[in-house]
Amino acid sequence: MASFSLASKLPLLRSDHPDGLLGSRPFSATAKAIYSGPSSKFFNLNREVNFGSFTSYCDARFFASNVPCATAEIVVDSATEKGEGSGGRVLRVGLVCGGPSAERGISLNSVRSVLDHIQGDDLQVNCYYIDCELNAFAIAPAQVYSNTPADFDFKLESLAQRFPSLSEFAEHLAATVDIVFPVIHGQFGEDGGIQELLEKYNIPFVGTGSSECRRAFDKYEASLELRKQGFVTVPNILVQGSDPKESEVAKWFTSNQLDTKSGKVVVKPVRAGSSIGVTVAYGIADALKKAKDIKLEGIDEQVIVEIFLEGGSEFTAIILDVGSGTDCQPIVLIPSEVELHFNEDDAIFNYRRKYLPTRQVAYHTPPRFPIEVTRTIREGASWLFRHLGLRDFARIDGWFLPSSTNSFFGTSDGKFGRSDMGTVLFTDINLISGMEQTSFLFQQASKVGFSHSNILRSIVHHACSRFPNLESYVDISSHLPRRSNSKLLTEDSDQNKGIRKVFVIFGGNSSERQVSVISGTNVWLNLQGFDDLEVIPCLLAPSDGRSSNAGSRTVWSLPYSLVLRHTVEEVLHACTEATDPSRASLTSQLRKQVMGDLTEGLEKHRWFNGFDITDEKPVKFSLQDWIKHAKEVQATVFLTACNAQFLVHGDIGEDGTLQSLLQAEGVPYTGPGILASKICMDKVATSLAVSHLSDVGVLTINKDVRTKEELLKNPSLKIWNELTSKLQCGTLCVKPARDGCSTGVARIRCISQPLIIVSICIFDASNKYTTAHGPIEMPNPPPEKLIFEPFIETDEIIVSSKSADGLLWEGESRWVEITVGVVGKRGCMQSLSPSITVKEGGDILSLEEKFQGGTGINLTPPPPSIVSEEALEKCKQRIELVANTLELEGFSRIDAFLNVDSGEVLVIEVNTVPGMTPSTVLIHQALAEQPPVYPHLFFRRLLDLASDRTI
Repeated sequence: MASFSLASKLPLLRSDHPDGLLGSRPFSATAKAIYSGPSSKFFNLNREVNFGSFTSYCDARFFASNVPCATAEIVVDSATEKGEGSGGRVLRVGLVCGGPSAERGISLNSVRSVLDHIQGDDLQVNCYYIDCELNAFAIAPAQVYSNTPADFDFKLESLAQRFPSLSEFAEHLAATVDIVFPVIHGQFGEDGGIQELLEKYNIPFVGTGSSECRRAFDKYEASLELRKQGFVTVPNILVQGSDPKESEVAKWFTSNQLDTKSGKVVVKPVRAGSSIGVTVAYGIADALKKAKDIKLEGIDEQVIVEIFLEGGSEFTAIILDVGSGTDCQPIVLIPSEVELHFNEDDAIFNYRRKYLPTRQVAYHTPPRFPIEVTRTIREGASWLFRHLGLRDFARIDGWFLPSSTNSFFGTSDGKFGRSDMGTVLFTDINLISGMEQTSFLFQQASKVGFSHSNILRSIVHHACSRFPNLESYVDISSHLPRRSNSKLLTEDSDQNKGIRKVFVIFGGNSSERQVSVISGTNVWLNLQGFDDLEVIPCLLAPSDGRSSNAGSRTVWSLPYSLVLRHTVEEVLHACTEATDPSRASLTSQLRKQVMGDLTEGLEKHRWFNGFDITDEKPVKFSLQDWIKHAKEVQATVFLTACNAQFLVHGDIGEDGTLQSLLQAEGVPYTGPGILASKICMDKVATSLAVSHLSDVGVLTINKDVRTKEELLKNPSLKIWNELTSKLQCGTLCVKPARDGCSTGVARIRCISQPLIIVSICIFDASNKYTTAHGPIEMPNPPPEKLIFEPFIETDEIIVSSKSADGLLWEGESRWVEITVGVVGKRGCMQSLSPSITVKEGGDILSLEEKFQGGTGINLTPPPPSIVSEEALEKCKQRIELVANTLELEGFSRIDAFLNVDSGEVLVIEVNTVPGMTPSTVLIHQALAEQPPVYPHLFFRRLLDLASDRTI
């Protein structure tokens, strides 16, 4: 061991390992500091703290740059710094994301998740990005936390290392990484493109080879192969060329007993994934038109038309190869059923329903099929994996059609999949399955004992086992399973003594509850990596409306696998299923069977040291009992995003109700206190609280509040005239008085859009409102009051390659919309770097653009071509003034309009429980700090601020 002081080591860290290409190089170290002297921005505690192990240079630099040098010391394992891990050499993994397809945003979601969970002191990660023109770049790990590729495409030339050609990119990989993990979905990722490049330069990689990818990725060729091998397949026809023969399509319609004018079919690209371009058509003419549209949009030159399957259920199954070397031993995990909830006749499991939170889709793992059907799915998927020559892992999708719905298969030659109960069909083969935090890979893996880290490392290590020269990198000591912590709400053992307990709570009633689920899952997963924490995810169930008593609300303590869902309703339903004796018995039976199959193969690998997720049931509490238990075990509660009536984004968590319950019991919690939460939940109260700051450049928007009764009783023309006269504007913005995150916000341009119509939409029991981005969920319950204010015109910002800095901005109004995170103690809040929010369409920044990965564009930090350094500094000072005036503490997010010349801010709203999703702007802003603050450290800082609060 070699010791050194921060003062002497810090320059080396900064100069030799700049945040760029080596930001995640393994750096095994421990640190202990006695804090004294002036407070720093992120570390301002006055006590001894043992930080445990650093896993990367960026972590060490974060610590080093924020601790008073005279009283801190880092102890470094010299061997590891040279590239030797404990018990073996450091494995260098190259993550490659992006690609030319429309799935590039999903690729970012996946690589972000892989990066979060794969890193360790035995594994070095370098990140690479392929743009839509197939240019390759080496990028900083921080870049993968962008919402979309558009977030950073225009900054690539200045922030990344561009390779002159793909061949030089491959040469770089051959020299600097041991194995490549392709995380590109669709073209160039699953069609064999990148695999062929890597094979040419003899670079080991995770996943299936190039020729096998090409065959499996082509939906038409794959269906022919399945049919040849005796599988039942969906009748289809290939439509290709610029002028397809209508007669051939007509003949196919007739042979499948479809009406030539109204027969219902699915039209999809042959070589694309994530349901991109998939649509429903009626009759020959409509089918050919939609096939032509797919070609014109550049999605694919070949299109497949197939029968629309009615009355069945979709399923998807993850396959994991546990064989040794080149011996393939595929094990199919517990499949998932995809249940669709919508009334449209032409509705399908499309891109939006796959990747954005929606109550229109629910997942069941295991599926609610007869056990024999599930067995058939597992047998068929395993056979296909082996026969098609797939490697390491894959996902195969299909349908189960009950016997009463599969009459059109009567003449099919296929035999596999038929039974008295119905027919199993396999339809899509995914060579690089989605790997975002709640993807099918992690849902199904967690059901059979794998954490995120364990399954990802198992995949990488299995790929290494195919290459003799990589076997020395894999050692059992480097693949230890994580500690299961989900029993802690009901059990407390000696081994947990001294471990700090954290309850991460999410859910609630509000329209922001789905953001809360994503946020809570992200915080929970990021805090899992700290050895001194036991982190328990908890769901605040929606209220039943029968009681106004907050303490009577229900909280579920969740086991690992039940957290990995997309909506509150889905998590709640999973809890109900887990406590149902018949479903629990089925799950246990399948889990035991699959784990037995996995163990038989995995025990032969010296890198595998067991499963790390136990099979546990959720535990149900009343909110009052849950808070009392938190007090008993001295837990800190991490509030993640719940509405104005009761919880976490919006719910009782943002209006001060939950905070008051916690404070009454002396339980520390994250974020602002009771009074600040109540004020900020009310937009009018927020404006009044800071209205006296106008002389120092903090402005507020004039508002007029109207009740539901008033809006429905008076003529819309009268209301329109009154509002436009009072507010002195010609365009209005309407929003709920007590809700946030763009929920229920709309623009009213003129009297031809009657206020009464907007009001009815907002108050509609369906709680839906259609915008340019599709349906956005409305406040629940509907608000009793609405705020009307002038619509603030901002300058349109366009991300474009035609500009020198990648941006087109005319700057006529000189105002842009920003969102800013503030962090710190009460009275000493610090502003992070603001983000300029760019609307991709419509007038209002959507809930999805704000929080959902793969959507939305944020410019962090603001480009100097738009906001000068002087104006930016004034902006941050004014944001801090707002935060301290409102007595915020811990962390919050302030939305405002910024004058790019003067730095004046026009406050929109303050969110005291802001979104903490994997791609939220708060993460971008923390990463924009110098040095970058990575998500797990950022969340830890917020947790520490809460634990230090005196209740």
